[in-house]
Amino acid sequence: MPYLAHTAHPQIGALPLGLIGWTLLAMSLGLVEWRVWTFPRTEAVSSGVAFIGVWKVCFHTHNREEVTPGLLVMHCTSMNSLDDLVPPEITAAQVLMLLALGAGLLGNVCGLYALRNAFFGIQAHTRPAFRIGGALTLVAAILALIPLFWNAVAVFADRPIAFPPEFQLPESPEAQEVGGGVWVGMMGAALQVVTAIIFISYKLPKGGSRGSQSRGGGRDNPAFEFDDVWL
Repeated sequence: MPYLAHTAHPQIGALPLGLIGWTLLAMSLGLVEWRVWTFPRTEAVSSGVAFIGVWKVCFHTHNREEVTPGLLVMHCTSMNSLDDLVPPEITAAQVLMLLALGAGLLGNVCGLYALRNAFFGIQAHTRPAFRIGGALTLVAAILALIPLFWNAVAVFADRPIAFPPEFQLPESPEAQEVGGGVWVGMMGAALQVVTAIIFISYKLPKGGSRGSQSRGGGRDNPAFEFDDVWL
């Protein structure tokens, strides 16, 4: 049985990168700081700062009955992709980020399966599994980058959002900036791209290598060789 573990050292390092990248994408989806708005303080929004995420809009206030005087509490209102108020870049993020997480998870699973095949010397499935895993990971990165860049462009273009009165927010802020959620997502997408490139670049050995040779060019795995034992 060919020994292929020595051919997958870069892929061994790429798998943790892919898992970290996937985790960062999941964190980005949960963070509310995709867009940060600043505007004059109002009675409702005493902090003058609002955080716009994928699923909700939040701001700090002390004008709530349940809040102890002098303390601030974060008040959040959910956004649904079916609501007319939600801009297209936020709607795209709600859909594409979830698809990115699904594709990224499948890509990492394929990478793990390919590494398992490499360690057990299963040549027939090792390279295809790495390529499928790399393709899925790359798709995950692309799906994530679309809404991430779209929201960043919306901030740089200073696009307003027509919030309904119950959100207690102005339609347009004095200033807005890209929040940490977008930067975390971009870091995760970058790690997914690196993982995809390393997975796809995997190649089976063509020629001979140290140790006894197999038909596929790999080394025979000594763990599967047995000598006769005389009792």
